[in-house]
Amino acid sequence: MGMPMELNTMIVTKGKEQRIEENSFSLKKSGYRLYPIDIPIHVYKTKDSEISGTAIIEKVEWQQESTILSYKLISLNSTN
Repeated sequence: MGMPMELNTMIVTKGKEQRIEENSFSLKKSGYRLYPIDIPIHVYKTKDSEISGTAIIEKVEWQQESTILSYKLISLNSTN
């Protein structure tokens, strides 16, 4: 039996990210997902929104049919 898995090239937070430190965040996503580590990728609030910023994923954990991302925001796009 196979394991369903998604390959993602962007982070979509849907407002569920949790701040760990100043620019470090954690995000739990349902299902098993594979992300690039240690390279800059775009962060979006929703799939169809504009880019919120750029982050580098530092760690990806799989457990209990979910994926936990630990990432550091390296730039933020502001509307101000």
